[in-house]
Amino acid sequence: MDGSEPSAEPQPVNDPHALLESVHSFPGPYQFKVIGTASDDFVARVVGAAGGHLETLDDLVHRVRETPGGRHVAVTLELHLRSAAQVQAIYDSLRQVEGITMLL
Repeated sequence: MDGSEPSAEPQPVNDPHALLESVHSFPGPYQFKVIGTASDDFVARVVGAAGGHLETLDDLVHRVRETPGGRHVAVTLELHLRSAAQVQAIYDSLRQVEGITMLL
């Protein structure tokens, strides 16, 4: 390769906010999926962690599905967000919620 051809190798992401903003429009809707251990307050803790980054809870809609055995729940958060930085801040807060098995 003489340097004039584009590289087939994936390029490192230096600015994750810029990458997110290149594929997603802000302000606008954004969805998170949080799967965790079913407990009395898991859903409330997930909603609280995300809701703390919103101007109003009117910007948050959530759905809950329980696994057939009842051991886990999936919480889908649909939020209206202003920026990629806000997305990152919510992911950071959700990672701190005890009982999370998977965060998408």
